[in-house]
Amino acid sequence: MSAPRLVLASESPRRAQLLSMLGLRFEIKPARIDEAYPQGEAPAAHAERLAREKASSVARHHPDALVIGSDTVVVIDGQVLGKPQDEEDAVRMLLCLQGREHVVATAVAVAHAAELRSAVEQVRVRFRAYDAALARAYVATGEPLDKAGAYGIQGYGAVLVERIDGDYFAVMGLAICRLLELIESLGWRYDFAGQLQQT
Repeated sequence: MSAPRLVLASESPRRAQLLSMLGLRFEIKPARIDEAYPQGEAPAAHAERLAREKASSVARHHPDALVIGSDTVVVIDGQVLGKPQDEEDAVRMLLCLQGREHVVATAVAVAHAAELRSAVEQVRVRFRAYDAALARAYVATGEPLDKAGAYGIQGYGAVLVERIDGDYFAVMGLAICRLLELIESLGWRYDFAGQLQQT
């Protein structure tokens, strides 16, 4: 049986970059869902629900495909930091995170042939101490404005990070090991040649 068509239900450049890094060929079909954070929903459960909704909503229109959905949230003191609304909001988030440890929860979901599997990877990240001037200089690069928690670990945001405990790629936005485990649970295996082989 030939490998299914691979679809990424996200317009995140970071997620696309990571799939491309593995040599996988895929299409991008962004999911259009409500990503509002309902009061009382646990952060990891919120990320997993959104990842599942993204994958399943796109899979309904592409039933022959293997569809990947993902969602990332940054959590500190039990509060979810989503994408900043503007530059001032980004500075506020960065000053909240400075000198402290926070959790990045990245959920991934895979839908294929009426099956839907999901998992969550949680990573502890500690930022070094810095002042408002550095936070504003970073925000001025424009990098933080479309990212949960107002930073990208793979870009200029690397200068903020003192250490991480867990999956670096999950902090980028796609937990690769979890993704491959889910794909394997659906009967397909990554072969290092950019292909999925049936197990």
